[in-house]
Amino acid sequence: MNIPAPAWPVFQLHRGHAPLLISLPHDGSMIPDEFSARMVESARHAPDTDWHVSRLYDFARELGASILVPRYSRYVVDLNRPPDDTSLYPGQNTTGLCPAVQFSGEAVYLDGQAPDEAEVAQRVELYWRPYHETLVAELDRIRGEHGRALLWEGHSIRGEVPFLFDGRLPDLSLGTAAGHSCQPATQARLEAVLAGQGEYDWVANGRFKGGYITRHYGDPSIEVEAVQLELSQRNYMDEDSFAYDDAKAAKLQPLLRALLQAALDSQRG
Repeated sequence: MNIPAPAWPVFQLHRGHAPLLISLPHDGSMIPDEFSARMVESARHAPDTDWHVSRLYDFARELGASILVPRYSRYVVDLNRPPDDTSLYPGQNTTGLCPAVQFSGEAVYLDGQAPDEAEVAQRVELYWRPYHETLVAELDRIRGEHGRALLWEGHSIRGEVPFLFDGRLPDLSLGTAAGHSCQPATQARLEAVLAGQGEYDWVANGRFKGGYITRHYGDPSIEVEAVQLELSQRNYMDEDSFAYDDAKAAKLQPLLRALLQAALDSQRG
């Protein structure tokens, strides 16, 4: 089948002046009607969205960061998966390029309604590729202006997701592709910030080592570093209603600001 072109721009880009690009690939929650009509009721609400991360990171504009935010849900296409859908976590439960399974383990689609290979390829061209082309162009612009760039991948997830993980997830999970996507000094700066606060528990390169974007674009040898931060949603929102919690968010944001400032400091020597 031929799917229609997106009715709305697939992303929004705020262009800043600092050597920092924040990518929020799972912030989008829109699902076109032609896709949602084929989904089970629970999936139509896009429950696996990284809810409100663009709102949480909005202060980063004050730091001069560029911010790239998608409009459409990961259920349309997952921007943080490789276009050939190679598994990032072989042997473990996970979700794919055009997910057929929710984080709950439930199906996304009604019986027989999941996209076939041809439709997945179309979704990649219409929704995935424009985001990545813009991400690359913005990294190139930043590196051209500053000589280097840092890509910050902002993510969030429910604190407990039994289908995917055992037990309670840490409050903050730092991922650097096991140290390959950024300079050791950059990771050390970020870990020092995390270690210096006592409110939130954290881990580096645990279950979340960085997805496709971190692993693919982070290349310190060409002065492009990449870092992923996965946040537990319990620390800034209500996980059941998906409502933003201003008080919780205001408590978390100073730590996020300190981490971004440390990332910027690493780019400035």
